[in-house]
Amino acid sequence: MIDWTGCKDVERIPGKVSGAWLVKGTRIPAQAVLDNADDGYSAEDIASVIYDGLPVDRARRIIAFARTRMMHADLA
Repeated sequence: MIDWTGCKDVERIPGKVSGAWLVKGTRIPAQAVLDNADDGYSAEDIASVIYDGLPVDRARRIIAFARTRMMHADLA
């Protein structure tokens, strides 16, 4: 599980999508963006095919943030 607290591209709003971390201004779970990237989809595919309208730069930053956090967790 990733601590999304420091990611400026996500937000958590109590009662919205069960309190999951979401891509800011959307109902797209941040974890779903990461799961799709882990399944081999590029940020471009995620932003244009899976979540049409999601800015590709935001998808890239979310993926990079999560992967950095995961690397730090592996080192701990």
